[in-house]
Amino acid sequence: MKKTLFSILAALLFFGVDAQISVPQASPAGSVYSKVGLTDVTIDYFRPKVKGRKIFGEGSDFLQPYGTLWRAGANSGSKLTISTDAKIGGTDVKAGEYLIFATPGKDSWTVSLYSDVSLGGNVAGYDKSKEVMSTTAKPTMLSNSVEALTYNISDLSEDNTSANIELSWANVSVKVPIKVDFDADVMADIEANTKVNPGNYVAAANYYLTAGKDLNKALEWMNMYLAVGENSKQFWHVHTKARILAKMGNKKEAKATAQKSLEMAKAFPNGDFGYIKRNEDLIAGL
Repeated sequence: MKKTLFSILAALLFFGVDAQISVPQASPAGSVYSKVGLTDVTIDYFRPKVKGRKIFGEGSDFLQPYGTLWRAGANSGSKLTISTDAKIGGTDVKAGEYLIFATPGKDSWTVSLYSDVSLGGNVAGYDKSKEVMSTTAKPTMLSNSVEALTYNISDLSEDNTSANIELSWANVSVKVPIKVDFDADVMADIEANTKVNPGNYVAAANYYLTAGKDLNKALEWMNMYLAVGENSKQFWHVHTKARILAKMGNKKEAKATAQKSLEMAKAFPNGDFGYIKRNEDLIAGL
């Protein structure tokens, strides 16, 4: 009996050495992701909370005094990852992982990217030579306080070429612009893939239409696609052809093409997918 009890106690002591209790972190991990153009933009960070403290201001009474370098988060800091080269804060930045640092100020913040992610939140070890980008940003005062530090990839432009990396905490929001250029990649894709799969002519034509490129080429590609097999019965793509013609200023042919798409949409047994109204609006606009 004594031997059995001893064995149980020994086992408990042995296994208890590495046992850990899971509790919520004071500054929980967070992550935000968005596609900007063809670029994957991710921010991984830890979210400190206000907890009634004074966060940004002048003097030692504040958690992050003006003019003092800050890891822009808690624990091991905040990490930005971009999958392609981009222009951030007006500076060309290579694809990769970077730590985000900031120096708060009353009227202006300095935000920088740091190449050595192993530094983590060690502000004292900051080496200026490893700084790949530094820019100033004007802080915006918020009417509603943000309790937990929050990053966002906001203000994505209509053409997907730009957005803002946004930091919000306490009563302050700061934005740093990010711009991407994917036109060369898209053009290379068009060149390579339209030779392999005629179905890619639709994507190429749509890109030229929305990007305001050579509309004659867009029309040529759309006609090549519609000429294959039963493709001419795909009223949604016929509608795109009408839009190309309308943008070219060929109103008569655009109207006739939109009318053809409209009639096919009305007759389609599985629904019109909204193309009845789209064609009617296009015709009315012409």
